[in-house]
Amino acid sequence: MRENYSVYLPQYSVGPECYDEIGDVTHYFGKKVTIVGGKTALQKAEPSIKKAIAKTNLEYLGTVWYGGNSTENNLKAVLNNKLVQDADIIFGVGGGRAIDTAKAASDTLNKAYFTFPTVASNCAPSSAISVLYNEDGSLSRYYFTKKCPLHVFINTKIIADSPEELLWAGIGDALSKECEVELATRNKELFHTPLIGLKAAGACTAPLLEFGEKALEAIKAKKPDFAFTQVVLDIIISTGIASNMTCSAVNNKLEYYYNSSLAHCFYNAYMALPQGHDYRHGAVVSYGVLILLTYDGQIETRNKIAAFNKKLGLPVTLKEIGITTEKEIDIIIDKVPGISEWKCVPYKADQKKYKEAILAVDAYGKTL
Repeated sequence: MRENYSVYLPQYSVGPECYDEIGDVTHYFGKKVTIVGGKTALQKAEPSIKKAIAKTNLEYLGTVWYGGNSTENNLKAVLNNKLVQDADIIFGVGGGRAIDTAKAASDTLNKAYFTFPTVASNCAPSSAISVLYNEDGSLSRYYFTKKCPLHVFINTKIIADSPEELLWAGIGDALSKECEVELATRNKELFHTPLIGLKAAGACTAPLLEFGEKALEAIKAKKPDFAFTQVVLDIIISTGIASNMTCSAVNNKLEYYYNSSLAHCFYNAYMALPQGHDYRHGAVVSYGVLILLTYDGQIETRNKIAAFNKKLGLPVTLKEIGITTEKEIDIIIDKVPGISEWKCVPYKADQKKYKEAILAVDAYGKTL
């Protein structure tokens, strides 16, 4: 722990008219704005954002497509785009990969950065991490930004018009935060920041279990009601606060990392399979949650989460994430020791035991 350090937490505006706050929130940070985002997201959100910008003193420079994936090459393209270079402020619009690309570019160029999620599938809009991929889709690296986004504009009307599958997967991803942070911090002497992060992570699971099913009903009806908003805030903000307070990096070198553990370890190893891109990140992570809980002996909690997964249609068997052979499991097992999250446990992780947990979850899931 350094003697002097800074902690940055996300601010946010939420609601169907939250873009009206753009002027008040951004006027401290410059005048020239460039929007960076995904194609579908821009179709849905850009008109409302530009309408809101027109009511302010901001100068809209233009819009840049982020490239379709948060790859190293797409990041370079955004960095070299003159509209991005000339801006004081970057608005990142879309899902996790669009926002991560714009986030990393803004951080590299020292631009003020604001996020406009159009889906609720992960905590990218509020976290200080960008996940970057290679051109073949495999994980390249985690880019740790100096600060989290300055403000998140969570337009619940726009998010309620997004695909139900993305919210469904977002619920699956958010289910990992509490159990992963608890496991990664267990037996650690935590100082103030990660201790608060642990407590924030502890607030992530209960709202999903209480409101998750109702939120999916709401998005089917495209009605951003109370239950829907609670789940959206859980996915985007609660998990993001926990993330920002349970990992720290200086000049992209980690000081500590308690943000993730064996559930995301499973996902990152799973991406070595050819079918890795056929299934939603959050769906695979939700199966990883069941693996973590089984591996750690938390069987009662595992069964509770498995029942919830089953009710929502999240995977409880290997077949549901496209794994049908033992060879595929062995590919995952061979990969896990090289993944950073493999070490985020309070004991020596064991590949044989991990494989047994993967199979045990599958066997239990088949009984549901």
